Amino acid sequence: MQIAQFTLPNQLFVAPMAGVTDRPFRQLCRRFGAGYAVSEMVTSRKDLWKSLKTSRRANHEGEPGPIAVQIAGVDPQEMADAARYNIDRGAQIIDINMGCPAKKVCNKWAGSALMQNETLALQIIEAVVQACAPRQVPVTLKMRTGWAADRRNAPQLARQAEQAGIAMLTVHGRTREQGYKGAAEYETMAAIKAELGIPVVANGDIDSPEKAAAVLEQTGADALMVGRAAMGRPWLFREIAHYLATGEQLAAPRVAEVREALLQHLQDHHALHGEFSGVRSARKHIGWYLAGLPGAETFRQQINQVEDAQLQSELVEGYFRTLEQSHERLPCIKSDAGRTAENWRQAA
Repeated sequence: MQIAQFTLPNQLFVAPMAGVTDRPFRQLCRRFGAGYAVSEMVTSRKDLWKSLKTSRRANHEGEPGPIAVQIAGVDPQEMADAARYNIDRGAQIIDINMGCPAKKVCNKWAGSALMQNETLALQIIEAVVQACAPRQVPVTLKMRTGWAADRRNAPQLARQAEQAGIAMLTVHGRTREQGYKGAAEYETMAAIKAELGIPVVANGDIDSPEKAAAVLEQTGADALMVGRAAMGRPWLFREIAHYLATGEQLAAPRVAEVREALLQHLQDHHALHGEFSGVRSARKHIGWYLAGLPGAETFRQQINQVEDAQLQSELVEGYFRTLEQSHERLPCIKSDAGRTAENWRQAA
């Protein structure tokens, strides 16, 4: 898989998710087989660049390349400046956000709201591409199929984006109106892929190795981007890679491996966010790891009362060591527990 001058190890990508895909999570997914990861959305507003939130999102210390940073905004010049700012701080690929469906983003006409104004969207794309070209930094774009069911303009905007110099396009197979409801429109992705010469990445509802293979076949996409399904399940990338290579299911991870992965995740998370914020923001990650496991709901209620980083890690270690006594490998999530897991993910 190639993005301009960058050769990636595989075709499995981590989706940028605000509040989730910080550096520790991206690194964890890479260790479990993801070939590429994009940062959380970084604002184009200069007055927020030095905020603690933005500085954490733009922290790529120790992260394997290529370093990809997603930027969001509504002003072409601000977006161009944001691209230069992030390149100066290590970004090797700039990704433009035209896919975020969150109300607080769309209310400011950023994210997927830009698909309502193709003229402005194209101006932003052109400005960012022009800003990145002298530094030989490729620009990618993430978008949805359109704003609403009667305004699916992704194919038209995709053609314009390619002509403007976009190096790769990722399409989430829903409109902004859908949010995360309904099924992803793989036929729309296939139509876009058929018209473009640049790599196209399929995103949406890829939650198992079998689904990954089916989406590749149905869309003809060059790569897959996995988001919510990897929350609390970063080894999904390894499972998908194994299935695509062999056609066989990989055994569930050993409980001991999950324990060590989660403890390392917590250590890195606390180090990046600090104890006060880190302990609190780690709770959702712990909940995703626990979803569907024996005694998880009771333990989750307990862990959510903890405010000390060391104690949080010690309790998590104790839970998984107890689980190891009855299960060598992570137990399969039952259907009802699976719904609970998805509810926890939707609450992110």
